[in-house]
Amino acid sequence: MDDADRDVRNMATALFIHSERLFTFLEVEGVEPTNNVAERTLRTAVQWRKTSFGNRSRNGEIATVRLLTVTQTCKRQQRHVLGYLTDAVRSHRRRNVAPSLLSRP
Repeated sequence: MDDADRDVRNMATALFIHSERLFTFLEVEGVEPTNNVAERTLRTAVQWRKTSFGNRSRNGEIATVRLLTVTQTCKRQQRHVLGYLTDAVRSHRRRNVAPSLLSRP
């Protein structure tokens, strides 16, 4: 069996296994068929990373990713970023559960 046949078989298997998730936008109102919103959201983070020359450690990379995620999530939810971060730090210091970033109803 050559590599081309295996690649085609693997692709067909993946499409079959994930078909429900791949075509959700056809059946669920409000689900976009592309990830353009996610791409636009990441654009600022990617530009920042390129101009700042990245991080010098794994911990720095993790901190940056988390802060950028919080920032973009708060913006999308029209929440005050500094207010959320302040509440999160206070909760951490008091050993309480951090405030949720999940969408509010």
